[in-house]
Amino acid sequence: MWGMDAVILAAGLGTRLRPHTLHTPKPMLPVQGRPILDWMLAALPSDIDRLLVVVHHLAGQVEDYLRSQTRFKDWLTVFQDQPRGTGDALRRCREHIRSDRMLVINGDDLYGAADLAALAHCPAGLLVHPVDEPRRYGIAFLRADGTLEKLVEKPDLDGRRLANTGAYLFPASVFDIELSLSPRGEYEITDYVSTLAARQPVTVVEAQYWLPIGTEEAWNAAQREDLQGKLETTSLSASSRVA
Repeated sequence: MWGMDAVILAAGLGTRLRPHTLHTPKPMLPVQGRPILDWMLAALPSDIDRLLVVVHHLAGQVEDYLRSQTRFKDWLTVFQDQPRGTGDALRRCREHIRSDRMLVINGDDLYGAADLAALAHCPAGLLVHPVDEPRRYGIAFLRADGTLEKLVEKPDLDGRRLANTGAYLFPASVFDIELSLSPRGEYEITDYVSTLAARQPVTVVEAQYWLPIGTEEAWNAAQREDLQGKLETTSLSASSRVA
């Protein structure tokens, strides 16, 4: 019997972090001496026993890391030959997914371990975090019962809102949704989310910790953060994940 698959979207070019990402893929940039990807694997909940990593830019470096890490024995990379958006990246994993639900996260953000654990127990879910500049983010709009109504990208709004962090819990049936090209010529994972929310309840989980590493300023800030207690799943030994 399978546990749960996790999908890490790590195919991006990291253009906002050039020149650092010209020779190092963004998920492999060091934070406090460890690759971002290593911190992410440490934060994954105990429900996860299998790892899929979508790669493109400098994929060999990500694969070399995955061969050397000891947290997950059962892993594979899925190559996205053209970067056509996060929806396309997830869609390429369809034939490889074994579990009936999957945790999907961005490959360049740092998430709290407790938050990912809470998300992993939802039938379908979205991790959000309060922000004060909603025009910079995808914003979650909720129904009266607290479930997700829709996502709106960078709305013209003021005040504190709930931003999409790029962490999702999808049922495998999400692949039944047909994606269309967005105005920017990509297939968006947020279209999966909004369409799914129209079909079934999508739980909104508010994160206690989230650090997106989209800029050099954010990357530098991560070097000063107290990450150990926030990102490490200390109750789970590596051996229990690699059986």
